[in-house]
Amino acid sequence: MRVFVAGGSGVLGQRLVPQLVAKRHEVTATTTSESKLGLLDRLGAEGVVMDGLDAASVREAVATAAPDVVVNEMTAIAPAHAGKPDMKHFDRWFATTSRLRTEGTDHLLAAAEVAGVRHVVAQSFGAFNGVREGGWVKTEEDPLERFRGTSAEAGMRAIGHLEQVVGDAGGAVLRYGSLYGPGATDDQVELVRRRFFPLVGRGQGYCSWVHLDDAASATVLAIEQKASGVFNIVDDEPAPAAEWLPYLAECAAAKPPRRVPVWLARFLAGEVAVGMMTQGRGFSNAKAKRELGWELRYPSWREGFKEGLT
Repeated sequence: MRVFVAGGSGVLGQRLVPQLVAKRHEVTATTTSESKLGLLDRLGAEGVVMDGLDAASVREAVATAAPDVVVNEMTAIAPAHAGKPDMKHFDRWFATTSRLRTEGTDHLLAAAEVAGVRHVVAQSFGAFNGVREGGWVKTEEDPLERFRGTSAEAGMRAIGHLEQVVGDAGGAVLRYGSLYGPGATDDQVELVRRRFFPLVGRGQGYCSWVHLDDAASATVLAIEQKASGVFNIVDDEPAPAAEWLPYLAECAAAKPPRRVPVWLARFLAGEVAVGMMTQGRGFSNAKAKRELGWELRYPSWREGFKEGLT
């Protein structure tokens, strides 16, 4: 197939493009910077500079590529775009990403319709943001937490928009867990090594992880099978922060993380960080494994952290 990957030069796109090329698909991949066109060429894609927030730019890029499927991997989370991670001011940190998930997704869907593209696959998020009631592990049938009254509310509203419009178009929504792998967690690991990433309270909040290569392989399956609906793309072991954070520190050859009380963490890092650490809900991957036939190279973050950091 001819596959158009919006955001192909990002950390996930760089793992997705080679997998698609290896399966003999013809890939057009976008970047916001001409300096990354050489990278996309080395990965085996036809690179194109595109501004996901400019409807005309998106329309021209999609029309020229004439793809069979459009894949939306556009974010602006990297420090070059968003600055250092800032959980306390989540709305500022994710401002451009939220626009890409709303305006950018709308531009892609409109361009796909004009170009006669019948299938769309889009990146969503499902790590610690399952609704905070009931059990600690959520399926695709469970709603997402809206984070009302916090700095993450706008970002979660943007995710809701993306899932709604892509679903209405008959596309596939992939809720990736917290991504790790080459280039994905460098900032977090540095904070862990400096002991600036503490456990909050008892650290009972759950999170789901997924290695970049596994997220990419699930995406290839969704593309090839013309999947529709929502899929949680996470590993087999959703776990509380009290388990994964000390293990991450151990793999990074760092001292164990400090513990801070909830009230202090709320003051220093904000409500979103506290909620993630103390009330977060992880996700089940049973549907993706069952319906897509997805097999993980790294079934647990324990294997992935160890291989990547030791």
